[in-house]
Amino acid sequence: MAVQHQLGLIGYPLSHSFSEKYFAQKFLEENIEGYNYQLFPIEKIGLLSDLMENHPNLLGLNVTIPYKELVFPFMDEVSEAVKEIGALNTIKIENGKIKGYNTDVYGFGESLKPFLKSHHKKALILGTGGAAKAVKFVFNSLDIFYKSVSRTPEANQLTYADITAELLETYHIIVNTTPLGTYPNEGTYPNITYEGLSDKHLLYDLVYNPAESLFLKKGKSQQASIKNGLEMLHLQAEKAWEIWTT
Repeated sequence: MAVQHQLGLIGYPLSHSFSEKYFAQKFLEENIEGYNYQLFPIEKIGLLSDLMENHPNLLGLNVTIPYKELVFPFMDEVSEAVKEIGALNTIKIENGKIKGYNTDVYGFGESLKPFLKSHHKKALILGTGGAAKAVKFVFNSLDIFYKSVSRTPEANQLTYADITAELLETYHIIVNTTPLGTYPNEGTYPNITYEGLSDKHLLYDLVYNPAESLFLKKGKSQQASIKNGLEMLHLQAEKAWEIWTT
């Protein structure tokens, strides 16, 4: 059957992504016809206009690093959640209108909740990009106090040098929203004081390829609980599919 509806993922680079494989398997297992999902690794966000022009049957896109904020000027409309979050990861094209949504919030929140314990009151968010904004939204909804961590000093933010063993005595959730450790750069990891971790800590890495990043391995060696981003990917993908097809 001819492709009636084109879907895909924009970002750069995309060699790490499992999204194409996920949707191909979904279409096969659920006997879904007329849809195609592919990766669109565009080096500059300005190329999105050409992409849409060259694919007149484009129904929707997922958006990943580094475009979750840069894609805003292309939107005719965004959801209320996106207005509050300030980042989007899902685009739907309908009747010539381009609308932005955020399904990262759903994916992260639903995959995080089963791991939360009573002492998980404070969190560190490594990175300040679009994915970090979705994580902040979830923590606000769960009344979990958080601090953002960036490489350069910013107001109301910590730097990696600030993450001492003493600080880690009270901040028991650490979420990596940076691409550090992602294939093919598996040897990289956030520079924090891993010796200050314990079995009270939960390390969540939005990276899912490899399944166990160095960030997670280092946390595991200190008896911390660990969680990668694969379930989040699946959950947000299903929510995106719901948006595209309803």
